[in-house]
Amino acid sequence: MKTSNNTQKMALAGELLRGVELEPSDLARLALEAVEGLGELARGKPRGELVALLRRVIHAGTVAIEAAEQTVTLAEAAWASVAARGDLRPASRRDLRHFVRRILRVEGAAELPLRGMNAAQCRRILEEAFGGSRSSFVKGRVILHSIFAYGIRREWCDGNPVARIEVPVVKEKPIAPLTLAEVNRLQKVCERKPYRAMRFSLHLMLYCGIRPAEVQRLQRDDVFWEDKLVLIRPQVSKTGGGRAVPLRGMQQFRREECMIPRNWLRRWHELRQAAGFTHWVPDVCRHTFASYHAAHFRNLPVLQLEMGHRDCSLLRSRYMMPTRSREAARFWEDAETFA
Repeated sequence: MKTSNNTQKMALAGELLRGVELEPSDLARLALEAVEGLGELARGKPRGELVALLRRVIHAGTVAIEAAEQTVTLAEAAWASVAARGDLRPASRRDLRHFVRRILRVEGAAELPLRGMNAAQCRRILEEAFGGSRSSFVKGRVILHSIFAYGIRREWCDGNPVARIEVPVVKEKPIAPLTLAEVNRLQKVCERKPYRAMRFSLHLMLYCGIRPAEVQRLQRDDVFWEDKLVLIRPQVSKTGGGRAVPLRGMQQFRREECMIPRNWLRRWHELRQAAGFTHWVPDVCRHTFASYHAAHFRNLPVLQLEMGHRDCSLLRSRYMMPTRSREAARFWEDAETFA
């Protein structure tokens, strides 16, 4: 009778396993492993309770595996992370999209499942996309890191492999300030009628240290004539932090001249060309302001505030070039007569 029951159970097990590439002995081994893994939770339980416990284990494992397998490709995660950055200015968004495209152009990168990527794959992508420039590599690493950080928030991956990639040291080359002769060339061009609308903008860059992109975004009510201040609001500032900058040498400007003309980028480019500059270093006017300010006023904390820096370290390492005090005095004297 017992043999008959066992035969019936084996036949039922075989029927239940039809279409599944498992033998009853396989299930027995798996059940034994599960019971041993549960330890005290399973030891001594009646058959019914033990079967219910094993069902819970199977369900929990199924849910965990489904979650682990749920992911998106690197391309899907990258563009979703870009779309989530609605706070970016148009220029910053274009820059971000440019770097994302360079990352995804690496062969095979776009289709990689985000959850399965490792540090070695991420390093290969960065080296192929940005290996020619150390500074671009650093920026590309920041962007790839942000893609994984967004993926973690969306539960598309569990970790950030980019965090295990070392950050290369970028040695910034100091930028030499414009000479007094070069400053004079720019000012002379502004005396011509086609370029007079750019005089105020040039003054803000040379004698206030305001970045070109910040100048371009200034509004008329950002200039406080009575207080001799220009306010760089957070939404205008490159770093997102506001600052108030003194307007030096404004005696000969009329209020109606203190405006930012339309088509500013084109006008700024044409002004430099008219002054004979075939090669232009970005932000060189800001570096000129910092070098001559430090040499003449000798007050780094004040310069730091006017530049909008958190501390003086960047001023010392990148912005300040040795400048003779006599030349610095001439620079600030010219600010009074530039009109």
